[in-house]
Amino acid sequence: MEKAKLLAFNGPGSPLEMLTVEIPPLKKDELLIKNLYTTICGSDLHTYCGLRTEKTPTVLGHEIVGEIAKFSEDHIRVDYLGNPLKIGDRVTWSIFSSNSTSPLALRGMPQKSDNLFKYGHAQITSDDALHGGLATHCVIKASTTVIKLSKEIPLNVAATINCSIATVAGAIRLSEGVRNKRIFITGSGLLGIVCAAMCHANGAEMVYMGDINSDRLKTSKDFGVQETLLLTEDLPLPKGIDIVFDMSGSAEAMEKGLQTLAVGGIAVWIGAVFKSRAVQIDAEKIVRGIISIKGLHNYNHDDFVAAVDFITAHHSSYPFEEIVSKEFGLEDSENALAYAVAQKPIRVGINMTNQKNDGQ
Repeated sequence: MEKAKLLAFNGPGSPLEMLTVEIPPLKKDELLIKNLYTTICGSDLHTYCGLRTEKTPTVLGHEIVGEIAKFSEDHIRVDYLGNPLKIGDRVTWSIFSSNSTSPLALRGMPQKSDNLFKYGHAQITSDDALHGGLATHCVIKASTTVIKLSKEIPLNVAATINCSIATVAGAIRLSEGVRNKRIFITGSGLLGIVCAAMCHANGAEMVYMGDINSDRLKTSKDFGVQETLLLTEDLPLPKGIDIVFDMSGSAEAMEKGLQTLAVGGIAVWIGAVFKSRAVQIDAEKIVRGIISIKGLHNYNHDDFVAAVDFITAHHSSYPFEEIVSKEFGLEDSENALAYAVAQKPIRVGINMTNQKNDGQ
């Protein structure tokens, strides 16, 4: 029987444990993927540091790109868009699988549906261990959205499609359109710079970026930002903003964003996925200003398709390849996580294309 290697995370403070496991027989509609590249997301770091609790042992990493290694016997061999699939095709997949016929899925929220399974967040069991990015292989479950990718997209960019880029695509959908709009984004990590690029590419009139990190603000200008604001300084906020996106999760940033909105403005919040203080809102200003506040966690299938389309069209229009500041091999993932925690880069990458032994 074929084997795979994975790094098990056993809890904060415990070293990652390299395990060799048997690749299980594929169930109905499943795919076996050979992982090529994984980027370390902020939520991975939250789990690694103990700021987020997951059942352990687990395999961290959900921002993954890979190639098809095997189909289940009954697999229809087409992707979500109807494109034919074959062994060796490069693919991305949604970070979740769920019941596509549930009421929430039918309302456009499959990420909150019944029977939800999330890659990179599941517990290792004796018969289900290959479900994260810090491994040589991943078994893609039925009801996961799989999309074939062009091999022209760099691996370190392709890996981010199924998390940050798809989530931002969902935020753009909730904004009701950015063309000819004045945009203010708070938080210039990967979510923020992707949002800036999407707004710029889709014809926004003006894109402002606010952050407490001056280096990241400088980087954001390469992604379509026209004016930056260092939020640690007492500078005037932009006014007459049509749409404010918060990618930071900071209560103070969300409060400042609301202050910038014009009458009828929309605030879209996607960064607040960790515990923080409550946001203070002036309800009278919200009511009199006809302000809408919308939240989004993860994304739906249409958002995922939009993310693939955006990166396919624009991966070379903006310097997305530069978002990964350093690469490591799978066996060096412990150092990759430590580097990410200490240096706080936008992303670090785990490149598995040069593995000496992929577990087989």
